[in-house]
Amino acid sequence: MNPSTALLIIDVQQGLDDAHYGVRNNPGAESVLARVLAVWRERGWPVFHVQHLSLEADSPLRPERPGVAIKPEVRPLPTEPLFQKHVNSGFIGTDLEARLRAAGVTRLVVGGLTTEHCVSTTVRMAANLGFEVTLLADGTAAFGHTGPDGRSWSADEIHSATLATLHGEFATVRTSGEVLSER
Repeated sequence: MNPSTALLIIDVQQGLDDAHYGVRNNPGAESVLARVLAVWRERGWPVFHVQHLSLEADSPLRPERPGVAIKPEVRPLPTEPLFQKHVNSGFIGTDLEARLRAAGVTRLVVGGLTTEHCVSTTVRMAANLGFEVTLLADGTAAFGHTGPDGRSWSADEIHSATLATLHGEFATVRTSGEVLSER
């Protein structure tokens, strides 16, 4: 790793603990991200944060609700840019791309919530914009879903399938241990 590699933490917000979303996998994702964030800060490498401000009437992530708050273990420092969005991609409606390029960032290490929504969308767009992306398999988490045919997919299945569709085309999927073992 080097200073041209930024850590991007996406939507690790209180409201995603709401029962409204159902069962989640990887309850340790926030701890993993906190550990990676501490290393990034210690090394003085760039850190960027994304926060979802929902426009949906019943969402726990609406700006006026307490669930919009970023969880304390990954809360941005005043010197770390925070990009607020209303859609799944951290690049739409924000100046994230411009700020990354201005900072000389060419590589991203990405983690956050949720694997199948905002993380996936942001990773795909980052790759399409030419960034080299590493996705933290243990620094993301997913929720279970029901398909249009009525079949239920567990959170683990959704998480694994999403990682599989991203790996090798939009990102390299690795664990935090693998990423942090690099110098």
